[in-house]
Order: sequence, then C-alpha cells, then structure tokens
Amino acid sequence: MLGKMSCLACLDRLPIEPSALAPFLLAVLLIELTPGPNMGYLAALSASQGRAAGFKAVLGVTLGLAFYMLLAVLGVAEIIAAAPFVYGALRWAGVAYLLYLAWEAWRGASETSPDHSGETDHAPFWRGLLANVLNPKALVFYVALLPGFIAPDHAPFWVQALILGALHLAISFVIHAMIVLGAAHAGALISRSQSAASVRRVLAIGIALIALWLAWETR
Repeated sequence: MLGKMSCLACLDRLPIEPSALAPFLLAVLLIELTPGPNMGYLAALSASQGRAAGFKAVLGVTLGLAFYMLLAVLGVAEIIAAAPFVYGALRWAGVAYLLYLAWEAWRGASETSPDHSGETDHAPFWRGLLANVLNPKALVFYVALLPGFIAPDHAPFWVQALILGALHLAISFVIHAMIVLGAAHAGALISRSQSAASVRRVLAIGIALIALWLAWETR
C-alpha cells in the first residue's frame, strides 16, 4: 500500500501529467500525418531538388515550429490568434507565399537538370522557415491544442509547454525527414523519365491546391 502511494506521489511530482502524454503524442502524430503546407512543399522540393535541399527545408520548418512554441510559452501566440487583423494578415500571407512557391515550381518544371549540388545554397532553409512562420495552422496548434494537455497541478505552464513542444518538434522532424527521403527517391526515378517536366508541374499544382485548402481550412 505504501509502495503504491509512493508511486502516485512520484507521478504527481512529474513536470507533465503522465496520462496526457499518450493522447498528446497520438494527436501530434495524426496532425503531422495530415496533408498540409509543410508536407506538400517538402515533397515537391525534395522530388525536384533532392535530399540536401529537402533536409535544409526541414530544418527551416522545424525552426518555424520552435518559433511558435516559444511564442506560446510567452503567451504571445494567444494574443496573435485573438487579434482578427493580425491573424488574417498571417493567414493570407501564408496563402500568398505558397502560391508563389507553386509558381516558382511551375516555372522551373521544364529544367532538364535541376541543380542538386548547391551545398552552400541556403534558400530551401529560409523558404521552409518562412513557409512555416506564415502557416496559421502552426499558430492554432500551440494556442488551441497544446493548453489542453497542460495540467495546472504539475510544473509551471512554460515548463510543460516546452516539454510537450519539444516532443512535437521531434515527431514532426522524423515525419518530415521520411517525406524528404521518399520524395527524393521518387524524384530521382522520375528525373530519368520523359515525363519529368509534367510530374513537376503536377507537384506545382499540388502546392497551389494546398494554398487554396489552407485559405479554406483557416477561414
């Protein structure tokens, strides 16, 4: 009996609620596996420019998520979400940027030999970062979903937010890395075929459709 009470006391001293961990991880996994702006952009980029560019973009996307995580810890994310003008500007800027990336992908679709070797080219990193900073879904995640898994009788809010946010970053990084590897492999096969330009245009259209979906989903 004393041992059981001791175990319960140990659980109470944990920074986060143990029973909330599995539901949180499942929710994050389902969210990250749902097609969205990050997934579409990373797939199109990796298929056309290879793994190196894709992983640079993954680092940018991860940093963008970390940015919103820190805003949530500081309480700024909730203020932004509650301001209709600011949220609307963020939303439409994200849609416009995805449409720009789609146009850029369409324009480069006819290139016979895309450059995969630009190790010093950090454009994919910055584009991944900007695409995620302008992604209102990331903001909504940290404002609407994250607080629901934070227990008031455990560690302070910011400690729990950092722990859960770090778990989210780790899961998203793994899933995005898998997308990059799969898309880069598919892109290498496609580049050898005569329909490479057509496939790249389809990917560009896919990014544009994701932009329209984002505008509808976050209205």
